[in-house]
Amino acid sequence: MGRRLYVGNIPFQASEDDLKELFSKAGEVASTKLIKDAATGRSRGFGFVEMNSDAEAQKAIEMFNDTSFIDRNIVVNEARPQDKKERTPSRDKGGFRDRGSGERR
Repeated sequence: MGRRLYVGNIPFQASEDDLKELFSKAGEVASTKLIKDAATGRSRGFGFVEMNSDAEAQKAIEMFNDTSFIDRNIVVNEARPQDKKERTPSRDKGGFRDRGSGERR
């Protein structure tokens, strides 16, 4: 069991301090991170909480998964490692191609 938890369906007005206050009821919180939109700075409605022990993380899942937090039922489960996305080569932007032959016009 990992100590890092995924928290979803977080109300947009919630802060990292709000998350820390809630999850501290299950044990010692090592860190909180709300994910924000890069362009607007607005919360994307999910984040991560890291607990100090596996036992505290499991307790937090049991206590808070599908419970009301600022009028929304949050989802709490163990965070999975982020998938490494393969970067695709950018398209050739040097002109038009004839779809049949692949040659430039």
